[in-house]
Amino acid sequence: MAKHEHVRVAVIGSGFGGLGAAVRLRREGITDFVVLERADSVGGTWRDNSYPGCACDVPSHLYSFSFAPNPDWPRTFSGQRHIRAYLEHVADTFGIRPHLRLNHEVLRMEWDADELRWRIETSSGSFSADVVVSATGPLSDPKIPDIPGLDGFTGKVFHSARWDHDYDLRGKRVAMVGTGASAIQIVPAIQPDVAKLTLFQRTPPWVMPRMDRAITGPERWLHRKLPVTAALRRGILWGIRELQVGAFTKHPGELGLVEKLAKANIAKSVKDPVLRAKLTPSYRIGCKRILLSNAYYPALAQPNVDVVAGGLKEVRGDVVVGSDGTETEVDAIVFGTGFHVTDMPIAPRVIGADGVSLAEAWKDGMEALRGATAAGFPNWMTIIGPNTGLGNSSMILMIESQLNYMADYLRQLNVLGGRSALAVRPSAVNAWNRKVQNRMEKTVWKAGGCDSWYLDANGRNTTLWPGTTGEFRRETRQVDLSEYEVVRAPKPVGATPAPAARRAARKKEAAQ
Repeated sequence: MAKHEHVRVAVIGSGFGGLGAAVRLRREGITDFVVLERADSVGGTWRDNSYPGCACDVPSHLYSFSFAPNPDWPRTFSGQRHIRAYLEHVADTFGIRPHLRLNHEVLRMEWDADELRWRIETSSGSFSADVVVSATGPLSDPKIPDIPGLDGFTGKVFHSARWDHDYDLRGKRVAMVGTGASAIQIVPAIQPDVAKLTLFQRTPPWVMPRMDRAITGPERWLHRKLPVTAALRRGILWGIRELQVGAFTKHPGELGLVEKLAKANIAKSVKDPVLRAKLTPSYRIGCKRILLSNAYYPALAQPNVDVVAGGLKEVRGDVVVGSDGTETEVDAIVFGTGFHVTDMPIAPRVIGADGVSLAEAWKDGMEALRGATAAGFPNWMTIIGPNTGLGNSSMILMIESQLNYMADYLRQLNVLGGRSALAVRPSAVNAWNRKVQNRMEKTVWKAGGCDSWYLDANGRNTTLWPGTTGEFRRETRQVDLSEYEVVRAPKPVGATPAPAARRAARKKEAAQ
């Protein structure tokens, strides 16, 4: 029989968010916690994404924890291997290994209103926790579109986030589906080795030059000997991006100059006017994430590459068919089609106070107070929750802000004492969400003329933060108890009603 374990805090996931939460818990003096990870190692998206050319599009010194600076980043934009090694180093340095429960996929978690704790079932045992911190991340579960005939394809099929390293693409005819951040790294990495590469492009991205270089030995020596120099470097990188935010969130017209530079970047590498027209977006730059690459356009201009505008329509045997009718026989199909972002896969597994799943509660769109807490789910919070994403800076900045909020949340529970919980008021969530969505209307992500993965099925941007990272840090510095209801454990008077009866009573009370 699987062992049951009770902890003060259960953290779900061991990427940047989960490891950051674990480190912060220890720094707050909390050691009674576990990190539940479905895989056999830490790293999150930087473990899962190991495709050729995988690297970060945020400078290394900004894409790392402020409390764990790395003076030895090898490049200004580091690759997947070095970022994953950094996360392993964080787990070791801050003593997180004893708290890890690897190969523990969360199958279900349900709020117990009598005990004021979460009941958690995993693939390797059961747990209960006073507080759950969900750090599963928005880029964790790949999305493959429903393509007619795909099941009948006899060649190799995989997603960029589940790269099959045992399959050799050399000399193969390959279809690459998608033109997002992964695809623009994969294409130039595999183009020299494949016999034929057919890129299916629904919408062309805006691509700017990638100002990447090796960080010299003297620079690394200086950062090791004088850590203040690395902090200064990080501060400059942060400040530059903070100054850019207004163009994205308030004055999209100011992005016109950047758009001209992006068009010049296309013209520099692509001489064929027909191909250049295919690769030139018709929407305002910034509406989708601006991508960085020096090799993408040159790769597309090579004779063994075809670009099919309009995307993949269907598969007929081993023939892939574009929406323009183009037919191409291929040996492998690689999907770079993103992730389940606005429909979090863990959401159906989280059951709140009224027996309603998080997926049901968010059926009309994700909403969480300060990107952290959801109405109906006491003592549950998420890292990188709704409207915490960024279009131009480092998500580590947002994660650290949410860790501040998490720490104060736990302090407030300690002050309350006894068996208690904090349940965010629906009115507070609604007020926060209205403010965010009102600000969103002026942003390039809403007014830029594109359809992006930032938007949910209702056309609302429930992923990005419409402000600076400094502003978000101020908004999450501490918990405002007026936005929460304090829940105390019920006194054992008489028989305890069954869960269904309790839920019915609460619904009746809410309707009155």
